[in-house]
Amino acid sequence: MVRVPKLTRADAAAALRNPLAFIAARWTPDPRTVRRAALAALVMSVVIVVTGGAVRLTGSGLGCPTWPKCTQDSLTATSEMGLHGAIEFGNRMLTYVLCAAVGWAIIAARSQKPVRRDLTRLGWIQFWVVMGNAILGGIVVLVGLNPYTVAAHFLLSSALIAVATVMWQRTREGDGVPRPLVGKSVQQLVWALIGVTVLLIAVGTVVTGAGPHAGDSSDVPRMPLDWEMVSKLHAVLAWIVVTLTFALWFVLKAVDAPKGPLGRTRDLFVILLLQGVVGYVQYFTDLPEVLVGAHMLGSCLVWIGTLRVLLALRERPDAAPADLPEQPDRTLTTA
Repeated sequence: MVRVPKLTRADAAAALRNPLAFIAARWTPDPRTVRRAALAALVMSVVIVVTGGAVRLTGSGLGCPTWPKCTQDSLTATSEMGLHGAIEFGNRMLTYVLCAAVGWAIIAARSQKPVRRDLTRLGWIQFWVVMGNAILGGIVVLVGLNPYTVAAHFLLSSALIAVATVMWQRTREGDGVPRPLVGKSVQQLVWALIGVTVLLIAVGTVVTGAGPHAGDSSDVPRMPLDWEMVSKLHAVLAWIVVTLTFALWFVLKAVDAPKGPLGRTRDLFVILLLQGVVGYVQYFTDLPEVLVGAHMLGSCLVWIGTLRVLLALRERPDAAPADLPEQPDRTLTTA
């Protein structure tokens, strides 16, 4: 039976001064634990987008009409607010689950040996993006679901997904100098794919801002644009992304690229086709809420898939001992 060391007064003081350093000095997680923590943060960043979409699609965007409280007199939803209040308040509570997942990823990355500051930095970036988006979400409520703030809220969530995806990928790699697996022209093609995908997501938020699902049953203003014209532009951009993905797969086959980039390009192509089917069905069936929600999930998966293609273009082996920076002695002293 392992004897648990007693916590001295000096230990308690050190834990209060720097809890992350205190934990890291006493715990070294398995690499699989770090990977799972990063994946949990990524999954929760997608979940919060989908549940946020559910809030809008059920007309619960103003279920809690103020922020940070749910009403002027109550921090939580009340029975008088009904289902809409419960849905909106439930989504707010999921933000704490997301914070816990990101916090777990930060702790696991900080405690890994040898220390990888890039992972810790990516974890903290996620934390501050979550904080910023929580404040922006409150502003969305306070301004009555203004469509421009709703669009910004979604775009910031997409930025969170991007950082979480990069962190998850980095936990599955070494810390050496990246080595490209493809040539310059292929890299440029992928960056073009990234750029058009970003534009596709941005125009998608305009489709939402001009479309019928305003997020509440009250008279919420919409973007003064022709919704059908914006939807057609969105579809054109989607086809450009599909075409670029197919061209990339063809080029990778032609240059006999490694399996990693080929496999991820194939996965992205399949996701795009499924997303396209959902998009066209929802368009021709007057935007049923279930399909719109599925399309939002698909948007997250397309974005993750595109980023994974970019990250597959290089490999990072484990750093050689001579390449590792010397780490300062962080051993905590005890009285």
